[in-house]
Amino acid sequence: MAGELQMNPQMEQIHGEIRDNFRALANGFQKIDKIKDSNRQSKQLEELTGKMRECKRLIKEFDREIKDDEARNTPDVNRQLNDEKQSMIKELNSYVALRKTYMNTLGNKKLELFDTGAGISEPTAEENVQMASSMTNQQLIDSGKKTMDETDQVIERSKQVVEQTIEVGTQTAVTLKGQTEQMGRIVNDLDTIQFSIKKASQLVKEIGRQVATDKCIMLFLFLIVCGVIAIIIVKIVNPHNKDIRDIPGLAPPAPTRRLLYLRDHMGDFQ
Repeated sequence: MAGELQMNPQMEQIHGEIRDNFRALANGFQKIDKIKDSNRQSKQLEELTGKMRECKRLIKEFDREIKDDEARNTPDVNRQLNDEKQSMIKELNSYVALRKTYMNTLGNKKLELFDTGAGISEPTAEENVQMASSMTNQQLIDSGKKTMDETDQVIERSKQVVEQTIEVGTQTAVTLKGQTEQMGRIVNDLDTIQFSIKKASQLVKEIGRQVATDKCIMLFLFLIVCGVIAIIIVKIVNPHNKDIRDIPGLAPPAPTRRLLYLRDHMGDFQ
């Protein structure tokens, strides 16, 4: 059948992988009958369940390739390809039913075969078998397309969430960068202010030292003036006190000047 179908290389590769998984499933179920340990049988069923999930994924890719080449292929080729996809779906459902039989034999809990992990509730293996047995070929094709479309929508929503997350992360990074630059400018301004405060403090100290020096000089001059004034007062009050010298450049009191005048002119009268 595969050799008669007209498929592109990608479709042929997918078709070959699906057939390889089907052969592995057939051999796996044959081996289960030879296994006596129930734990080993459960492990074997888990491995076969993984291959069934892989077959489902490959069938979806096969259907996507059919849609991509639908415009390039003839209606007859498209019909043959869809029939082949339907045949693979039926074969997969037969393995699902066989797995269900072994699960009932082992007495384990029901496991979901088509678990996407994206929040979508998929039918159980038993429900898949019942649905597949009651559907026509076209209904099976439509159901498969609907399931794949829903999965594609989930993937698109996930992509949108990722893009929004990346956008938010980018905006946050830009905001943080701006805040970091602003903090850098504030730190530089604080350093400048601190430097100015230090310079101002040094200037104030220097002015304080100069003011203290000027005060000392003024106090010294004030003491000198007070001393001179005190000497003048003493000389006026007690002009005959010889313990106090005359201040250079300062004239003696008036009575003393008159006595000196009389003494100097006594010789003229004699």
